Amino acid sequence: MAVHPIDYRYGTDEMRAVWSEENKLRRMLDVEIALARAEEETGDIPEGVADEIADAAEDVTLERVKEIEAEIHHDVMAVVRAVEENCDDPDAGEYIHFGATSNDIIDTADALRLRESCDILVGRLERLLDALVEKADEHKETVCAGRTHGQIGVPTTWGHKFAVWASEVDRHLDRLDELRERVEVGQMSGAVGTQASFVRRLADEDTEGVGGTENAREISRLTMEELDLREEEISTQVIARDRHAEYVGWLGNVVTTLDKICTNVRNMQRTEIAEVEEGFGADQVGSSTMPHKRNPVKSENVCGLARVVRGFVETQMQNNVLWEERDLTNSSSERVVFAETSVLTDHCVNRTANVVEGLGFHDDEIRENLESLDGVNMAESVMMELARRGYGRQKGHEAVRRAAMRTHDEGLTMRESLMQDDEIAEWLDEDDLEALLDPDAYTGTSKERVEEVVERLS
Repeated sequence: MAVHPIDYRYGTDEMRAVWSEENKLRRMLDVEIALARAEEETGDIPEGVADEIADAAEDVTLERVKEIEAEIHHDVMAVVRAVEENCDDPDAGEYIHFGATSNDIIDTADALRLRESCDILVGRLERLLDALVEKADEHKETVCAGRTHGQIGVPTTWGHKFAVWASEVDRHLDRLDELRERVEVGQMSGAVGTQASFVRRLADEDTEGVGGTENAREISRLTMEELDLREEEISTQVIARDRHAEYVGWLGNVVTTLDKICTNVRNMQRTEIAEVEEGFGADQVGSSTMPHKRNPVKSENVCGLARVVRGFVETQMQNNVLWEERDLTNSSSERVVFAETSVLTDHCVNRTANVVEGLGFHDDEIRENLESLDGVNMAESVMMELARRGYGRQKGHEAVRRAAMRTHDEGLTMRESLMQDDEIAEWLDEDDLEALLDPDAYTGTSKERVEEVVERLS
């Protein structure tokens, strides 16, 4: 019986598979096999044992591991015993997990799953980035009202909005590339991080000349080389959780960008604004009681789930605070945190890409909103021209502010109000004002900068 919505409602099959019980088991087995191969190469276990362990691991099932765990109440030892009982050679089973502690296996297996997760998220973000770049290029000359504090300000373009978001998503990809070096890290460190269990302390004729710490370091190096992971420099029994906190923090940063994009879509789809609209299927239902509704449900979905992901950032920060060489307080929460944040972020990126790709534009409403203040929103343009002609920036600001206030009080257009000001009329004539109050001519370097972003990211 499915209980959590990520089991049946949110997320993609690919990301759910990464964080499934089945994949966790397979990655733990991968680590056990890699350890055996490393120890066989260093001569710490007999030749041929690693293949025996690998063959036995193929027949290990999640069901059998759970049966064993129900008896012994230890998840890692349940895996070890499940492999051991599948070995054709009973002696080979004695060398599974040789020298390792549970978190050598768990943390290294999690590094493998984090790598898989990052691979998926790269593809998702690149798809979103492509959609944003395409919209930026398509709408670089779609002049619209810029808004600050929820109020209409000077003009911008819809392409400018998309280019800003595209640049932000591109930075998230850069951050991901950087943090992967710190997250895709495994260890073979032993009970408290000293690797003492891997060190040959008492040499005999079979181990002569290979004692000391050399083999322990080599086992760790070879294991990570087999798994294509970086080797942890130094640790306690667990890899320090600042690495994992960086990953979850990055996810929180990503969903916050998605939240911003989708909040803008939601606001611009408001009935009284209506500049853009989410794609709406021919048979889609907007409301159970109001048949006319076309709600921005995809964007609302992203905004809601972004809150959940961000909420786990603090949880993972706290998971770095463990007693001495380790305790178990991080273990239970990370079973939830890694899966939920990864699956929900993947879902949100995917859904935001759907929103951007299917976004509809209402050109008439965009133009109506842009011109709705009868030129009042072009006050800055007039002020700056007065300043450039020598009238004075501060004097110009006050004169134009008074003219703008008169439009509210007397029902005038901005041009009418400006022309009633004798002092302004001495500096600007009607032709000047017509040019200065044209919103299409007041987008500055927007087109140029959008084109630069598009060229760089295409």
